[in-house]
Amino acid sequence: MPQLKVLAINGSPRAEGNTAHMLETVLGVCRAAGIETETVHVGGKPVRGCVACGACGAHIGRCATDDWVNELYPKMAAADAIILGSPTYFSDLTPELKAVIDRTGFIAGRDGKRFSRKVGAAVSAVRRAGGIHTLDSINHFFLINDMVVPGSSYWNMSLARELGDYERDAEGIRTMTRLGENVVWLLERLAK
Repeated sequence: MPQLKVLAINGSPRAEGNTAHMLETVLGVCRAAGIETETVHVGGKPVRGCVACGACGAHIGRCATDDWVNELYPKMAAADAIILGSPTYFSDLTPELKAVIDRTGFIAGRDGKRFSRKVGAAVSAVRRAGGIHTLDSINHFFLINDMVVPGSSYWNMSLARELGDYERDAEGIRTMTRLGENVVWLLERLAK
């Protein structure tokens, strides 16, 4: 079986916040199964939204806006699974992660549908409500890109607002662990 790779993208402005720890739980399960992992933190990096210029059709595999998203896209294209994480901001994902989704989605679509049949999983840290919409927004990206989306034992979220809340959310930890197990299970079957 070829070496499998999972890429996690943390859409939180906090590189060590609840979303990062949730992603790390999922990735820890993947690493224990011998899968290579990498995390990219979006927070703190300036990112522009898609400007609908259409130049990604002429510059295959690149966006006309020349910033770090052009470095991120090849990592996404090379990964077997992409896990996107975001805290819930007013019942949705962070604007930085939305910009990444829009821009890489257009690039992939014009680059031979590069995300097709990759595994895609979403996670969200939420204070109390709104996390379902955050997960839906991310899952729409996966589904429109012809990706395969695993579930878990509950919605892929943690009731985690303040720093450290995730580590006290036993059900959230179980949910992220099971999500990691399901990502591994699915990747192993798709690789056969």
